[in-house]
Amino acid sequence: MSKVYFWNLRTTRKSPHALKMKKLLKQSGLNAIIDPGNLVALKVHFGESGNTGYLNALNLRPIVDFLKKAGAKPYFTDTSTLYVGERGESVSHGLLAARHGYDPNVVGAPVMFADGLRGEYETTIPYDGKYISEAHVGGMFMETDMTVTLNHVKGHGLAGYGGAIKNIGMGCASKKGKMHVHVSTAPHLHPEKCTGCGVCITECAAKALDIDDDGKIIMGGKCTGCGRCFLSCRYGAISIDWKSDVEIFTKRLIEYNKAILDHLKRPAMHINFLMNITPDCDCHGYSDAPICPDLGVMISSDPVAVDQAALDMINAAPPLYPSRLPDGLSQGDGKFKALTPDTPDSFGLRYAEEIGLGSRNYKLVTI
Repeated sequence: MSKVYFWNLRTTRKSPHALKMKKLLKQSGLNAIIDPGNLVALKVHFGESGNTGYLNALNLRPIVDFLKKAGAKPYFTDTSTLYVGERGESVSHGLLAARHGYDPNVVGAPVMFADGLRGEYETTIPYDGKYISEAHVGGMFMETDMTVTLNHVKGHGLAGYGGAIKNIGMGCASKKGKMHVHVSTAPHLHPEKCTGCGVCITECAAKALDIDDDGKIIMGGKCTGCGRCFLSCRYGAISIDWKSDVEIFTKRLIEYNKAILDHLKRPAMHINFLMNITPDCDCHGYSDAPICPDLGVMISSDPVAVDQAALDMINAAPPLYPSRLPDGLSQGDGKFKALTPDTPDSFGLRYAEEIGLGSRNYKLVTI
């Protein structure tokens, strides 16, 4: 049984945010596994332009200060996206991160991109899995002395639920790796249902979709499998085979986690932020209303346990309205499952446990 340490966000005048975060980190044993001079990667999603749900950089400053006091040299990091946009290469990505508060003069640590200038700096890791035989990973993750994942817990259009496992398996992959994980999820087009409205073309950051001479949707480029077109279509002209495609995507994502975490220089730590719990990934250029109240911060060396604990706590929380949640949900109902009913049961956590990524059994230790 894995331990998951939890802080419920309560503070006092004598014990403000920074002190509570320090206590949480110390109790988890993070400082005991860091050596002076260690370069520590803080893996975070900086948020797409227009998004407001990403992790607030100021809330992360106590983590930076804690690591520095232990003698480490922390830095924030992420990888480039498959699709063209402000996160598609490191120059624009860095400017976006700074606009979102990730400026070293504010948060005390620089931003460096693990897959290089254009997302092509990678390490290929062999892995004997059922769905992958290798993983393509941002090269710096294999060089850094330690990795701490900082995970905004929220929904996801394809995986259904995003926490530590999503941030590692997709977020640490190079461009080639992201395509590798997404390879089974190209959408199915149904031109006979298409109205020619063009919304899906606007949503498709890869510019893979087009309209033919008859005003019907066609695949005119290389799909990256991001799922945005499916989510944007109101007419049923774009579909995904949820029962097979998304299940395979989820299992490939989990095997990427196993490959990555098994090859780091030392075990990673995972911090889940159950705050601003939105229905969508931070890759979207907007953030919808939260689906439940802010709940707290969790940390564990086990990514499966910390994701299971976060999921259980979110399901136990009261639903918030107005939100995208369907009407009639009660405390205890599966919120992310209600939003994406055709995603795999347990959002892949059962498979993660089966392959030895971690344990779904956990002990919640509240500070």
